[in-house]
Amino acid sequence: MFLIAVTGGIACGKTTVCEVFQKYDIPVINADLISRQIVEPGKPVWKKIKEHFGDEVFNEDKTLNRDILGQIIFDSVEKRRILNRLTHPIIHRTIYKEIFKYFFLGKNFVVLELPLLFEVNSNLINYIHKIICVATEEDIQIARLMDRNNMSLSEAKKRIQAQMPLEEKCKMSHFVIENSGSQKDMEEQTIKIINMLLDSNHHWKLRSILMASAFSILAGLAWLLNRKYKFISN
Repeated sequence: MFLIAVTGGIACGKTTVCEVFQKYDIPVINADLISRQIVEPGKPVWKKIKEHFGDEVFNEDKTLNRDILGQIIFDSVEKRRILNRLTHPIIHRTIYKEIFKYFFLGKNFVVLELPLLFEVNSNLINYIHKIICVATEEDIQIARLMDRNNMSLSEAKKRIQAQMPLEEKCKMSHFVIENSGSQKDMEEQTIKIINMLLDSNHHWKLRSILMASAFSILAGLAWLLNRKYKFISN
């Protein structure tokens, strides 16, 4: 099974790229979605966040107010590290469980949507076969953040600056999808990569078949030689 990571800068369109993979029946494990699930009211991580950050980061219905928490952690490197220590271990454990699930379901590929793949010190990167970085121009990132998250210009820039520079992420990736243009252009780039990965998978399937065939032939020869040896001995 191949593990494909989709990473990139904030508001670059990682989820949109992953949706193209899903159209090809390739499962996607979304780290952001998992991060939302583990902070639901009453869960262990929710309780730890309450201990460290207090009631001010929660809504009246006890759900986590991600906007307020975001303002706190993006103003303080130390508080961001605290939140990462609280959330990242369980996020990674959940990702591993999902990977094993798809492995036993016989999936050839699994896509991991990991916004902080390079920022987080995790062994997970050692098991990833290919990395795709989704990139866009910074002014487009800022515009998307201001529109999507109702942020001010300074807040949007602060979020972008809190992550590893996009240029560095691109250099560390196997593929780069430039998402500053149209939806169609992004999809065409993604489909091209998917086809390359599928061709690569066929290569490994053929290799596995050939290895299995060779093993069967060797096993057959060993059985024949063993019979011949017994016949001569008798």
